[in-house]
Amino acid sequence: MIHKLIATALRQRFVVISLAIAVLVGGALAFRKLPVDAYPDLSPPKVEIITQWQGHAAEEVERLITIPLEIAFNGAPGLRVQRSISLYGLSDVILVFNYNTDNYFDREQIFQRMGDASLPSG
Repeated sequence: MIHKLIATALRQRFVVISLAIAVLVGGALAFRKLPVDAYPDLSPPKVEIITQWQGHAAEEVERLITIPLEIAFNGAPGLRVQRSISLYGLSDVILVFNYNTDNYFDREQIFQRMGDASLPSG
């Protein structure tokens, strides 16, 4: 089988050379249109909400700030992972979204849902 293919290629040199040139030109054109990024962004879209409530214990911050925020953010479209940490006077909620979502849309959804959370004054 391979012997017949090589024999045909040797008989039809012009066809083989023209196909090779066409593949080379097509590859060069495709390479020129290929987007090149020096450092591609491989991280998924992420929104991080940091709140401060000075002078309050971590348990109070978690009960009155972190948990209401988590409940308000729960069910956001495209939300994949929700993490949070509560420290003395500080709450940090990290929301990781699916790769196919838009950063700005995700951020806007979270800002709209933040108004629904019942937070203490100050």
